[in-house]
Amino acid sequence: MQFPESWLREFCNPPLTTQQLADTLTMAGLEVEVLKPVAPSFTKIVVGEIREAVQHPDADRLRVCQVDVGQGALLNIVCGAPNARVGIKVPCALVGAELPPGEDGKPFLIKVGKLRGVESQGMLCSARELKLSEDHAGLLELAADAPIGQNIREHLHLDDTLFTLKLTPNLAHCLSVYGVAREVAALTGAPLKAPTFPPVAVSGADKLPVTISAPDLCGRFSGRIVRKANTQAATPAWMVDRLARCGQRSVTALVDISNYVMFELGRPSHIFDLDKIHGGLDVRWGKPGESLKLLNGNTVTVDEKVGVIADDHQVESLAGIMGGDATAVSEATENIYVEAAFWWPKAIAGRSRRYNFSTDAGHRFERGVDPDQTVEHIERITQLIFDICGTPDTVCGPIDDVRVSMPEAAPVTLRVARAVKVIGMPLTQAQCADALLRLGLPVTEGEGTLTVTPPSYRFDLQIEEDLIEEVVRLVGYQQLPATPPLAPITARIRPEAQRSAFAVRRALAGLGYQETINFSFVEERWERELAGNANPIKLLNPIASQMSVMRSSLVGSLLQVLKFNLDRKAGRVNVFELGRVFLRDPASLNTDTTVAGFDQPMRVAGLAYGPREGLQWSLSGKGVDFFDVKGDVQALLSPLPAVFMPASHPAMHPGRCASVAVNGQAIGFVGELHPQWRQGYELAQAPIIFELDLDALLQRPVPVFQPVSKLQPVERDIAVIVSEGVTHAALMAGIHGADTQGLLKSATLFDVYKPQQGNTAMQLGEKSLAVRLVLGSDDATLTDEQIEAVTQAVLASLQVRLQARLRA
Repeated sequence: MQFPESWLREFCNPPLTTQQLADTLTMAGLEVEVLKPVAPSFTKIVVGEIREAVQHPDADRLRVCQVDVGQGALLNIVCGAPNARVGIKVPCALVGAELPPGEDGKPFLIKVGKLRGVESQGMLCSARELKLSEDHAGLLELAADAPIGQNIREHLHLDDTLFTLKLTPNLAHCLSVYGVAREVAALTGAPLKAPTFPPVAVSGADKLPVTISAPDLCGRFSGRIVRKANTQAATPAWMVDRLARCGQRSVTALVDISNYVMFELGRPSHIFDLDKIHGGLDVRWGKPGESLKLLNGNTVTVDEKVGVIADDHQVESLAGIMGGDATAVSEATENIYVEAAFWWPKAIAGRSRRYNFSTDAGHRFERGVDPDQTVEHIERITQLIFDICGTPDTVCGPIDDVRVSMPEAAPVTLRVARAVKVIGMPLTQAQCADALLRLGLPVTEGEGTLTVTPPSYRFDLQIEEDLIEEVVRLVGYQQLPATPPLAPITARIRPEAQRSAFAVRRALAGLGYQETINFSFVEERWERELAGNANPIKLLNPIASQMSVMRSSLVGSLLQVLKFNLDRKAGRVNVFELGRVFLRDPASLNTDTTVAGFDQPMRVAGLAYGPREGLQWSLSGKGVDFFDVKGDVQALLSPLPAVFMPASHPAMHPGRCASVAVNGQAIGFVGELHPQWRQGYELAQAPIIFELDLDALLQRPVPVFQPVSKLQPVERDIAVIVSEGVTHAALMAGIHGADTQGLLKSATLFDVYKPQQGNTAMQLGEKSLAVRLVLGSDDATLTDEQIEAVTQAVLASLQVRLQARLRA
């Protein structure tokens, strides 16, 4: 929220400097994010009036002006502005004046000079040259009654400061200049000038029928008819200036009046063209299929979850957010209807985000606006309309105030002992009561308690902790003692058999992968297609329509990263993500780290696409394949042995996908992207993907010392004929399942042979597997009998388990 300091000081003017005032607000929880002067520093610039303007003798675009600056003699100034003409008053920089710094950062000094042979004794200025705006189409024209020779800073009130506050949602009562002034008065003890709302004389009896069909949307709707207003009247310069310093441009007089009261008192309102309203107004929830063209030009479709104001024919306004174009005031408007309402915050919250825009009105109503001041604020708006747009024929009707459902303030009790414990410093009951009374809160004192019935504008005070916060704000956060913790802090030491998630990240980075961080919100289509999840966890209020569910797999996020990089001509993409997924789990219970009904495990996933290695002279540009990524998974799990088995996964190729298991427990998948999704993402080749449970990767067995044998090992090669469907894992299981008396140290498959047509030793559907067995003992050299016994035990085990036979 932005506003000028001078406006704030009209309501409350404490004896503090600008910086002290900003510090006081910040330390009370109203953070002053930016302090900015209204205008940069410049000197010797005064109000001047052009008395004569003639064409320059040697330049078509220059005029020689005679300017009166109140010094008796007229100044001869050469000017090239297209609007330099006799009779206007403009800023005039005298000789010796310093203009704001230019692009080089140095002030611009005005001297006597010559332009095309004609002497110029100063400079006539545009708004851009004074750094007041970006308008440089011509000279800055001042009001006709501007005193000649007056310092321009004084005339335009440029010695002012803009305050920009960063307010938390619970400080909605400070979303106005008067609301901030109320806080300043409580913090400093300076007197507060409360606004008065004298009733405007009613000169008509017209009322517009209003029905509130949705009490859960609108609790109070006040309005009045004003006829024969001059809607073409110009907004006064003082109001235009204040709105500009609040960051709001001037539109028309009626719109400016509504915006001015919103910044002044925090009350958003709306002014309808009365003649464009058909019948009466109905405040209700929208109906499916209804549409509305808004003041910003957008056409939106409403439904039963969006509040509207409608007449007998159509929807006229989005309740509490923005008016409709159909009833907007224009230069042809004569009769208007002024509206101020109380909208329930929960009925407004989040509605504007559905249509991808936000408004000042919606920002205030979804946080809360005082429900008791609608009539008073309409009186304020009406008075401004009479002052600015009034004519002798202007007629004002009575205020029609419809109430159906008003909030009831519930008393809140503060226990002084509890406040002392929470705040962490000694406070007396008198100090707590004084803080609350300074805020204008009615206090009833008891034995060690203070009971407050919040006023209508403090709708945020609902529980004891709210009052405790108000007390500590008024006492001052800077008064809190700095008390170091007394409890000893013991660092949690990670077990030696476990590594950190950062170690996993470093290991993947060492394998050539780059980390990505993605949203946990994904497209519902990803869950259905890539994770096989037909019932994902849906968000009640997604930040975007394409991010409507919680992910149960990291694969979709990585594919999005791949597509993003490929669209920018990346030839090789190796990425990984370590993040949380979200699964439905009825067995999950509510704890400090879990939510009932939902499992939230951590996973790590990787994707490789393009050449296996970057371009270099010693390696060919071989593309990454399944076995490359399988090797990365094995390196990531090392020294734990991983078992890979053929499997199926919705996102992976049916014949090129394997499950990954460690210690007999499945921990994830690795495989090539399914051809269907490769085609859908328009990928030139299939990326290889893996996704694993993080907990399994964090386990690292502690190394156990084993002495190196001093005896030479023995190697034996065997070749067995097995069915073509026998896997490497099954072969190794058969070998290590044999009773070898501990003499078998390792077994390695080194050859696979499949017969051609006409081979009589092997049949079709069979293959030959050659394995090298390494045998050894730590006690003695093996004898031929021991070696033969181990070899026969291995062959016997393979024959029983795999129906293998020794190849001749």
